[in-house]
Amino acid sequence: MAVLCAGCCEAARAQVAPPTILEIDIENFVAYYYDVPDASKRATDPNATTAVLGRNFAPSVLIADIVAVNGKPAKGAFVYHALTLNLRTAPAAGQGIADTVRNNINNQAFEILKSDGTPIGTIMTSGMGVGTAPPGAPLAVTQGNNAIVGGTGAFLGARGQAGLAVQTAAARLASTTEDPANRRRFGGGKARFTLHVIPMSRPEILVNSSGPSVVHANDFTLVTAAKPATAGELLILYATGLGPTLPAVDPGKPFTASPQQIVNSPVDVTVNGRPAEVLYAGGFPGAVDGYHVSFRLPSGTVAGEVSLQLTSAFIPGPEVKIAVK
Repeated sequence: MAVLCAGCCEAARAQVAPPTILEIDIENFVAYYYDVPDASKRATDPNATTAVLGRNFAPSVLIADIVAVNGKPAKGAFVYHALTLNLRTAPAAGQGIADTVRNNINNQAFEILKSDGTPIGTIMTSGMGVGTAPPGAPLAVTQGNNAIVGGTGAFLGARGQAGLAVQTAAARLASTTEDPANRRRFGGGKARFTLHVIPMSRPEILVNSSGPSVVHANDFTLVTAAKPATAGELLILYATGLGPTLPAVDPGKPFTASPQQIVNSPVDVTVNGRPAEVLYAGGFPGAVDGYHVSFRLPSGTVAGEVSLQLTSAFIPGPEVKIAVK
């Protein structure tokens, strides 16, 4: 029975996509507190300021720069709108009594761009700040309890959970009288958020009865055991789920031959875990959610059956096997 159970579990696991973990690094993290009632005075002070904090119920907006995703350089904005609650099981005067420890209720937006400024997509979360991570959160999460409630661009329809992993420098607390145009000049905190993302779709290399849809670029014949690829060879794979393109097409409409639609997210191909050079990734003319990706098999790839994996917008797809001689 134990052996049968283990076999069933393995079969079930094989049908579930592995979790996608995004580690998002931010810098110049500043919390602007609404400490002046006169709106005409906000964002007017050219100097660095210090927030005037009340006992509780203080609204604030936090702004930071996204600088890396999963260790790769990136750009973007992180915006965090919060209301202080200071929930405590044994509160001091001014704190809120509760059965849990949380500092605030908040909404977050991670607007992620490639390092060249090309937009990839935005992930939105909602929840409570500080306190322990929720059950089942990625082990790297040290605090916070936020649900991913949706996304745009490459993250359209995403779900999941998010929290703070590491804060190497605390956010700078400023007044909303401070001009946020000077945020980078005055500096702020540094942190890493860890997101467990459940995407609506993921990149997948097409597979048919003859095997993975990977062809030799010189004659467009299928890579098979009878006609294997060679190290250093240029190959083309066909896939789904690579997301939006530049220029865009309306949802549900086919890609065109001219102009070409280039995938606007970072696209990576790995061979036995080694990165391959990606030369092109774009929509396949006439297809809806169909793409072709040109890549060069790494030199030194060992002969035999190798694993090929496609990643788009930091979201990995399932591995397929191709033959190499």
